[in-house]
Amino acid sequence: MSLPSDLPPDEARLRVLETWLLLILDRVRASLAHLEQQAAIQRKSEQAKPPPEWTLETSINGRTPLTVHAGDCRMGGSQVRTRPLSREDAIRALTVGGVKACEFCRPNSELGILD
Repeated sequence: MSLPSDLPPDEARLRVLETWLLLILDRVRASLAHLEQQAAIQRKSEQAKPPPEWTLETSINGRTPLTVHAGDCRMGGSQVRTRPLSREDAIRALTVGGVKACEFCRPNSELGILD
């Protein structure tokens, strides 16, 4: 059997190469374990936080209120443009503030506000 030509031909240098590869493999495995641990912590923290009961979606500038959503509505926009609302604030936004209710989750129906 012939050895690959890209490896050293003698045992001493092959042992050095083997040792180096094992050290690198240990570092890669430690990095993978760290990343997996961080991902598990992230998943656990996301699962631990219940969604807010109601949310307010704002415009791109972040100041103009656009739409009230139920907390678990997937149409609520990005997390950057959405903030949690209390029940009272959601009712106030829909009745006094002139903010629209989401057409998909219909928070106005859940809040008892009839159009």
